[in-house]
Amino acid sequence: MEPIKNFLKGFFEYFKQSSTEYIEFELRELENVFALILMASFIGIPSPPTTLVLRLMPHMVKEIKVMQQRAIDLDDVFAEVAGMFDID
Repeated sequence: MEPIKNFLKGFFEYFKQSSTEYIEFELRELENVFALILMASFIGIPSPPTTLVLRLMPHMVKEIKVMQQRAIDLDDVFAEVAGMFDID
């Protein structure tokens, strides 16, 4: 009975870890997209009113850091996504 219990425990731990990684990845992507949408008005793409963007800027420190990190790591986005889904 103990081996089955250990197998199920490992099985559920693996899925818990994988799910957490997917959720963290999606959170980073959503923060990046949110920052890009708000910053789009600065490069001429119609988006939320500039006054709204300026009001939100002080609260967007984390999103701007995520956007900067994504710009640095941008050379291999598809490899990151493929790695998450174990695609060779």
